[in-house]
Amino acid sequence: MSFVSFDFHPRIAAGIRAAGYTEPTPIQTQAIPPILQGRDIIGLAQTGTGKTAAFALPILQRLMQGPRGQIRALIVAPTRELAEQIHEAIKDLGRETRLRSATVYGGVSLQPQIRQLRAGVEIVVACPGRLLDLLGQRAIDLSHVEMLVLDEADRMFDMGFLPDIRRILKQLPAERQTMLFSATMPDDIRHLTTEVLRRPVTVQIGHLAPVETVSHTLFPVPQHLKTALLMALLQATDTESVLVFARTKHRAKRLAEQLSRSGFSATCLQGNLSQNRRQAALDGFRDGSYQILVATDIAARGIDVTRISHVINYDMPDTADAYTHRIGRTGRVSRLGDAYTLITAEDSEMVRAVEDLVGSRMERRKLDDFDYSAAAPARSSEPAGFGRGRLQSQRPRSAPPAPSSGTGRQRNRWNPSARPAVRAG
Repeated sequence: MSFVSFDFHPRIAAGIRAAGYTEPTPIQTQAIPPILQGRDIIGLAQTGTGKTAAFALPILQRLMQGPRGQIRALIVAPTRELAEQIHEAIKDLGRETRLRSATVYGGVSLQPQIRQLRAGVEIVVACPGRLLDLLGQRAIDLSHVEMLVLDEADRMFDMGFLPDIRRILKQLPAERQTMLFSATMPDDIRHLTTEVLRRPVTVQIGHLAPVETVSHTLFPVPQHLKTALLMALLQATDTESVLVFARTKHRAKRLAEQLSRSGFSATCLQGNLSQNRRQAALDGFRDGSYQILVATDIAARGIDVTRISHVINYDMPDTADAYTHRIGRTGRVSRLGDAYTLITAEDSEMVRAVEDLVGSRMERRKLDDFDYSAAAPARSSEPAGFGRGRLQSQRPRSAPPAPSSGTGRQRNRWNPSARPAVRAG
């Protein structure tokens, strides 16, 4: 099947070709036809399956007809990073349509967003908090909205946005097409779908579990040796870009600083950063200026970097669903990826929950030549137990990346030598 079969407007088809799209992904194949027919949709799919284009292309198709200069499509996303990602996808796919999109989110000045809205746009991609601010100031008119998308609905629920979503829904016309996309379906989101969607078509890609192109490995380690083991893993592993998850903002910042001081190309993404610094960190990770990004769960929503080869959970996530979202950042669009999780004795209950979600017992591994018995340091500039342990890749990659020209993206930057084996735990 090709995109030609959807019979998109020639200007949209031109954007599809320019973006390099050839064959639709499964979520696009199943979701685009009913959306084009005007049906409400529940899309159940993990990150990296192509769901943004699954709703963006039908939106562009519908808005090619009808008035310009008023907001006819509203897309609500949990974070500014995801909002920008969706906005950029719409700009790329709709480059020939002259349809205009604007982003609305907090952390930046309100007035430029108001000016852009007053200039006239057809599509708004918004985070709930700032959108409610604009509604409260009567600075945005949603009375002409024909299409509504709630993206990553389960993440919005996790972040406490469900009351805000309900307030926003009251400001929208009752007669509209509504699309809800989510990787998981907690009860509160299921109840929301019965309230706001009319006879929806449900499209589900795979099971509500981690993507099958990702392999999962646990690395048991004492708490005080986690940083040392992380550095040893990074040195020993053949990698592209690496996304490291930490539980708190402070820990993400501190860990990124420790990695940088030890010679790794690392930056962090966490909620205390200004929008400019968040964007700089994300842009640097995307273009290869930084090979490691340390992030918290909330800050990482919307990260879309194709060549993330490894997700490393420095801290175990709080829920099994959070594990699904974290490791969904690798193994994207059928590429292979690896998920490493550093676990301590205190993580046993969450390990069982994640294994239930994965459907099998995950492999435990130990790194050769790493001193797991090292005592906690008093105050040392070098982490305890730091060693030159080496890890053998679990399986061959689908394809190595093409040589980079000036982006700084190199495989195996830290350890170009061959990789000996590890021992099973």
